[in-house]
Amino acid sequence: MGSNVENLGALERRFDITISRENLQSEIDSRLKQIAKTTRLQGFRPGKVPLKIVVQMYGAQVQQDVLNDAVHKEFKEMVKEHNLQVVGYPRFEEKLSGDDTATLYTISATFEIYPVVALGDLSQHSIERPEVRLSEADIDKTLEMICKQRTTYQSIDREAKAGDRVKINYRGTIDGKDFTGGTANDVQLIIGDGKFLKDFENSLIGMKPGNNKSFDVIFPEDYHNKDLAGKTVTFEVTLILLEEPIIPEVDADLAKSLGIDDGDLKKLRDGIQKDLEREVSRRVRAKLKEQVMQVLLDSTPLEVPNILINQEIERLMQDARKDLEARGMKSKEIPLSADLFKGKAEYRIKLGLILSELVKEHALKATSEQVRSIIEDVAQSYENPEQVVKWHYASPERLQEAESLALEENVVNWALGKIKQINKPATFDEFMGIS
Repeated sequence: MGSNVENLGALERRFDITISRENLQSEIDSRLKQIAKTTRLQGFRPGKVPLKIVVQMYGAQVQQDVLNDAVHKEFKEMVKEHNLQVVGYPRFEEKLSGDDTATLYTISATFEIYPVVALGDLSQHSIERPEVRLSEADIDKTLEMICKQRTTYQSIDREAKAGDRVKINYRGTIDGKDFTGGTANDVQLIIGDGKFLKDFENSLIGMKPGNNKSFDVIFPEDYHNKDLAGKTVTFEVTLILLEEPIIPEVDADLAKSLGIDDGDLKKLRDGIQKDLEREVSRRVRAKLKEQVMQVLLDSTPLEVPNILINQEIERLMQDARKDLEARGMKSKEIPLSADLFKGKAEYRIKLGLILSELVKEHALKATSEQVRSIIEDVAQSYENPEQVVKWHYASPERLQEAESLALEENVVNWALGKIKQINKPATFDEFMGIS
């Protein structure tokens, strides 16, 4: 027997379950008799232990088990009767009557339900679609960057200048006294690279191998080491080695080193253009997806079950701990507050519920062709793409990840057909955030 459902909040519900003690007794007696058939006790043959002793040994536990089974059965029937979508596991609490002769058990069941997801009108929202212009100058800059990445250095005997690589010994003092971390030997740096403070690196310009130099550097007030912030440090530096950069030319040799067998520069430029276009397309798609997801959230107000948020917070905290340990840190020594992850957890749960409703309502499905395309796209960044593809298809879990991405793409495509898109022209550097 059940009762009416009580609303405790937006998603929290409660109802009472009443169960007759008399109705439970026959099941309790039946189970005890079954137990008696296999009970072993010193002084009795197997299965011959008196039922009275079996009741003393197992009666309380059997009674609790039978009651639990009855409560769960009644709970499922109540949930079905009221068409409730329960989240997680309910909390059961027995209401004590204070009378051992009471003929009924009264159990209170408290739980949360899934929210009703009412999708908003996406046509009332707009997003920006980046319209990126790719030029020959962008290809030139990319080639220049490739060349710089392949820079080599050769030793030279002259005065140091910006861009040179040097090896130095140094000793820093404050008011004539050494400080922790102020002395080092065989330190390598590129002048102007920003590894050290700008004033320190600039002071190396003009030095030659074997030179010694003393100079002062004033550390910034906001320097990360508070013991040095705002202090004037006197450095004594010895320049041990000076090397000048050798940047390769954009020629046939460079093209061959980048996989163009015949060294054709036009093929090299065409390949770079395709790579840039592919990267722009990927980032445009990611930008659109990010905006679509935000529109879905903004247009669909939603309460989220606390149990789902707490579960997601725990997952995020576990991931954070694993990440810390992978970086060589002891996660147990770094306190992680659940509050740090609550916002992200709510975002994920809300979005997950909305996407799930969209997929169901509009029968959006991931095709095998889409899944294959996603896996092959990922595989292209590896040395042996075919093996990576096989690796994905060998695991249901990895395949499911690709299917989820395909479903998200279908949701984005559906939403883009509803949301107003405003083209926003941008240069390649603007779009990529290159200053």
